[in-house]
Amino acid sequence: MKKFALIFPGQGAQAQGMGKDLYENSPAARKVFETADEVLGRSISDICFNGTEEELKKTINSQPCILTVSLAAYEALKEKINIDTACTAGHSLGEYAAIYASGGADLKTILKLIQKRAELMNEAAEKTTGAMAAVLGLNDETVISITEQLNNVYVANFNCPGQVVITGDRDEINNSMDKFKQAGAKRVIPLAVSGAFHSPLMNEAGNTFADFIKDFTFNNTNIPVYTNVDANAETQGDVFKNKLPQQIYSSVMWTNTINNIINKGITDFIEIGPGKVLAGLNKKINADITTYNIYDWDSLQNVINDLSNNKEKELV
Repeated sequence: MKKFALIFPGQGAQAQGMGKDLYENSPAARKVFETADEVLGRSISDICFNGTEEELKKTINSQPCILTVSLAAYEALKEKINIDTACTAGHSLGEYAAIYASGGADLKTILKLIQKRAELMNEAAEKTTGAMAAVLGLNDETVISITEQLNNVYVANFNCPGQVVITGDRDEINNSMDKFKQAGAKRVIPLAVSGAFHSPLMNEAGNTFADFIKDFTFNNTNIPVYTNVDANAETQGDVFKNKLPQQIYSSVMWTNTINNIINKGITDFIEIGPGKVLAGLNKKINADITTYNIYDWDSLQNVINDLSNNKEKELV
């Protein structure tokens, strides 16, 4: 029987109206939205279903909203079919959904943590002059080499071969774009974000979050979670607690994460949450793997049908 890696998207995956059809069609998904509204003391559901593009872009909204939709989609999937999960991983905030799906923390804990994370990262962004940009067409080593020669410019995300996101001081980012182009970058695209996430400009947020997370309990898991800061598989609750604060100011090692999962013999992935960003990255990391997408009710039905048909073929 096939084993699957479940992967969950990060900030930037949000879309207007996301999750509404899951809420309307799945009791399990509806319960996730209702719990989010209750635990966070505001209508996350309303922001997801009716929020404007500008509202959804705000860090304080996008992080809990994306997480809630991802977990609603995950619970809707579990409601319909049993998945043999080999491991989980999530891109940046998606790691919280991965920890939940592996049994590392309960729903209320995960929601409280992501809300605090969003608040602290938003505060840090307001205190600093940070920015981010995607460098396309250069290998990782070249991007690293250039950032090491610059002041206050760092690598935020190793997303896939030829796509690396840089982060740091806004002026330094803007002034450095030509250096990447001169080195052979096809394009350097400024990102519509409010701060220098995954950089030392987030150190204060990470340290404050480390104090906050001490009061929460994480479980050891049977299903490993591949963590952003080093792309390693982890199952120990204390390790999750230590790594999540570091993740706020550390690079997201996504390319290595996917390759490490593949090296364990897993070639079937299910992206769960709004958008198809991770499926697109997977194709660039390894064109031979299969990635299913669950981002709304129709896509959930399609995946269930595909997986059910594949199971029948395996049994013949």
